[in-house]
Amino acid sequence: MEYSPILHNLHVVPSPHVKNKLFVFCIMLSLWVYMIYCCVGYCSTVPNLTYGSIKRHAHDAEVDRQGSASAGASRDLLNNENEGVDSRAEEWEESRGEATDNNNNNNAMSGFLNESESKRLPQAIIIGVKKGGTRALLEFLRLHPDIRAVGAEPHFFDRNYDKGLDWYRELMPKSSEGQLTMEKTPSYYVTKEVPARIYTMSKDTKLIVVVRDPVTRAISDYTQTRSKKPDIPSFESLTFKNTSAGLIDTTWSAVQIGMYAKHLERWLQYFPMDQLLFVSGERLISDPAGEMARVQDFLGLRRVVTEKYFHFNPTKGFPCLKRPEGNSKPHCLGKTKGRTHPSIDPEVVQTLRDFYKPFNRKFYHMTGQDFGWD
Repeated sequence: MEYSPILHNLHVVPSPHVKNKLFVFCIMLSLWVYMIYCCVGYCSTVPNLTYGSIKRHAHDAEVDRQGSASAGASRDLLNNENEGVDSRAEEWEESRGEATDNNNNNNAMSGFLNESESKRLPQAIIIGVKKGGTRALLEFLRLHPDIRAVGAEPHFFDRNYDKGLDWYRELMPKSSEGQLTMEKTPSYYVTKEVPARIYTMSKDTKLIVVVRDPVTRAISDYTQTRSKKPDIPSFESLTFKNTSAGLIDTTWSAVQIGMYAKHLERWLQYFPMDQLLFVSGERLISDPAGEMARVQDFLGLRRVVTEKYFHFNPTKGFPCLKRPEGNSKPHCLGKTKGRTHPSIDPEVVQTLRDFYKPFNRKFYHMTGQDFGWD
């Protein structure tokens, strides 16, 4: 049989080098197809991450009462602590602010991608004070992607301490190593046993106290109580042990809470001053971005929550949350949170201001901040 170049070319066997290239190409093609398939399947299971989502995590289903507080004495526009462990917070308008929900949903997405998430004891706690603006501060902080905070007030260190740290940890939301876990319970600041108990949990815990003009705070406190118990005695009669003598009743909680310096002395027995941050409730209204910068620095976080998140509502008298991008409507504290303060005898108000002056001055000296209440 004669040699044929044509037949020889038809039976050429590919070299090993060519075979390897074809093999690698097939593997790469298979991997790309598999990745596309997985992405399509994953996207169909991820919750809605749009800004308008109103889904809530299970741990946020029961949250403590929100209130609105203003810098003046006529409106209670910012402060909203509950008076009982079973109280629930009223919503921000349109699901307590879509910006917060958007952040929570983003954290949920991170949970899908990060299997190392777990429940951790809080590294920072908002410990007070009632009617000072703690709910507003917590909601502002929850906009930060590096913060995970439980919405309800756990009241662990004052009411549920006997249930143990494992019970407390289970109340916390899941977080990753790079995130900070937080909670807020305003009654901690004035409860004698709490400083030692938090120190026992962790001596490195960072503590935040939101304070407000003690006279306005007391009236706001009374207003909240009266909204639930309309038949309570007048503010004036509760303020004094003896009206004719003008002797202030310091056992009444509305008065006692505002004696900030007295309570601070107890905390300083366990924690150094640089582990406590005192936030002005008034400035949280007038300059929320400025106060948030201080808080984020104190917590060692990036300054993510800035002025672009806030819109001041002149009608309501307090800052509302807004989406940084787009033209969505800002979201404010609930419409039911504008309690009108009762008219208080000016002489009683002045007597209270005189009573608080020495406590305020001592507090200014201890904290190194003049809050301008006098």
